[in-house]
Amino acid sequence: MEKSQWYLGVPNGVVLCVDNLSENREIVGRLYHAYSREMLPFSNIDEVLFCMEQLYDGLKFPYPTTNTRSFFTKSSRNYLRQERIKIMKDEELLSQHGDLGSFIIRVQHRQNSSWQGRITWMEQDKTLYFRSIWEMIKLIASAVETTEAKQETSWFEEKKG
Repeated sequence: MEKSQWYLGVPNGVVLCVDNLSENREIVGRLYHAYSREMLPFSNIDEVLFCMEQLYDGLKFPYPTTNTRSFFTKSSRNYLRQERIKIMKDEELLSQHGDLGSFIIRVQHRQNSSWQGRITWMEQDKTLYFRSIWEMIKLIASAVETTEAKQETSWFEEKKG
């Protein structure tokens, strides 16, 4: 398998490993990033987004263009603003794989209260850009459904224009 799209390229890159689907068709799996050797298990996409948002806030990258609204006071959120040191090499991160799919997610911007970046479906060595969190979620879901049903998906459509 060619791995031309397998790279992180940004300090906030994560590897999302989808292992199975719950009874409610929610994705279940693990999330990895370079600042911890521990995997972050998740049982739905909400947990994934929350973990990633915490990572980005802690790294202060990408910096959000809108202020975060929160029930926390500033002092209780200070733990998110600590300096982080990479302890896991890119090769180690890229060696992680899920049973239904593995994705390298690189969020480049946090604008308009959403995320913009690129996502690579590792099993297919295909990379697509996403313009919102919703679009990223739909790309992950279509890849997982494709793997589960063994059918073609929007990942294979040619971009026009």
